[in-house]
Amino acid sequence: MATELDRQHAWLTHEELGEVRGRVPILYVVAVPVRVDANGAVNRVGLLLRVSDTGTMERELVAGRVLYHERIRDALLRHLEKDLGAVALPQVPASPTPFTVAEFFPTPGVTAFHDPRQHAVALCFIVPVAGDTAPQQDSLELAWLTPHEAASTDVAAEMAGGHGALLRQALAHLGHAL
Repeated sequence: MATELDRQHAWLTHEELGEVRGRVPILYVVAVPVRVDANGAVNRVGLLLRVSDTGTMERELVAGRVLYHERIRDALLRHLEKDLGAVALPQVPASPTPFTVAEFFPTPGVTAFHDPRQHAVALCFIVPVAGDTAPQQDSLELAWLTPHEAASTDVAAEMAGGHGALLRQALAHLGHAL
């Protein structure tokens, strides 16, 4: 089992990451945080609001890289805590299964998913969150929308890089008519 020290030693500098991003796909996890009612039905979807690298305001899902020697479950928990707060209480199953796999390309139009920095493969999960949440890090807001609101074209227009398409896939996977 890897220790925190092992992971820190394996962490790449910005220069090394740039070099690797230009040569191999990078593994990511994406989480669609949801609130569920007593019957387990999704009644809210959490979306982050951030300022993009170009200075525009964008809605995003929780996402981030998987570290060397890190289990997928642990990567999900780490990114959910980093973006939603330490007491968000995400309910990640012992053996998580993605609802889809998204392949992001640096070249627009190859798929619905675009990341100008790299070719990335993202395992995408729907994760119920039971605790208190608040935007963290560089997030300006965490909005909890109904599935109907989250499926709107207005929300999709606020999401870049294919996050809107992923959100719509998650909602369809949950059985919400679009």
